[in-house]
Amino acid sequence: MLTYIIKRLFYGFLVLIGVVVIVFFLFNVLPGDPVAMMSGQRTDVATRETISKDLGLDKPLPEQLLMYLKDLSPLSSHADTPDNQKKYDYVKLFSIDDNAYVLKWPYLRRSFQTNKKVSEIIADNMESTFWLAFSAMAFATFFGIALGVISSLKQNSLLDHTIITLSVAGISAPSFVLAAVVAMIFGFYLSEYTGLNLTGQLWETDLHGRRLMLKNLILPAFTLGLRPLSIIVQLTRSSMLEVLSQDYIRTARAKGLRDKIIIMKHALKNALNPVITAVSGWLASLMAGAFFVEYIFDWKGLGSITIAAVYQLDFPVVMGSTLFVGVVFILINIFVDILYALIDPRVRLQ
Repeated sequence: MLTYIIKRLFYGFLVLIGVVVIVFFLFNVLPGDPVAMMSGQRTDVATRETISKDLGLDKPLPEQLLMYLKDLSPLSSHADTPDNQKKYDYVKLFSIDDNAYVLKWPYLRRSFQTNKKVSEIIADNMESTFWLAFSAMAFATFFGIALGVISSLKQNSLLDHTIITLSVAGISAPSFVLAAVVAMIFGFYLSEYTGLNLTGQLWETDLHGRRLMLKNLILPAFTLGLRPLSIIVQLTRSSMLEVLSQDYIRTARAKGLRDKIIIMKHALKNALNPVITAVSGWLASLMAGAFFVEYIFDWKGLGSITIAAVYQLDFPVVMGSTLFVGVVFILINIFVDILYALIDPRVRLQ
């Protein structure tokens, strides 16, 4: 098990390196002047040269990439100066000449627009995106499995055809279209009856202080969960139909076990593997793919700040958000692979 986890972490590290290289070179071929973004258009030449040197923009592109990878590495070497200590906030391990070999958190640099640390920007917006993705996935998983089981038990009935048709429609509709329709219907036209807002944040500040506004989570979570719900319905239905046709299910019925026990204890448990795969992939994807939903509902999270950073060519914010989501995706997939062996004894991690 430990060997398997180490191997998967190594593969995940290679994936992250690939993401860094691709996004780094993509953003460096786009038009834009990071120095002008940070200093303003009318700054003197000396100030612009200082900022360019600090960002490493005066060096060739391959060297800039190596500098960025060095900033990301938790183990690295830097000149032991007060400025570097403040910049990287490291713990010095040992020194050789003027270089300090240090242990630090990955340094994601600073935003070109606000000069705020990217790690702080991600931390400020991570909670909203996490709760949005988690709520959407919980909604999709619960109702998706329930509807999939019902559909498989009522195979070829009117109810079965209705559920399948609605799930196909949910898969086919783009998320930005669903977001616009749901926002207009439930957040605008029917707002007097639903009591829901067209836009809003997880936390709102007024004269009485900071308040948690869970009702603002309902519409974006519902919208974001419709697509994975539709996929989970179809996966659960097809997997349940396959399991219900197995010999051990027929044997259990022949022994006189009640249908409820057969379905919940034997059939559903063995049918959950493809569903778990879908849930794991969608949970990580929803954290990255909530861009349009967050934008339409004015939900301040990683999606909205990443879209804004793309428009403004704020490279450090885009790269930091991409890496954060990549790490979440890799860790979730490793966790799910381990969970397979716990749910289905036929699966063994080698």
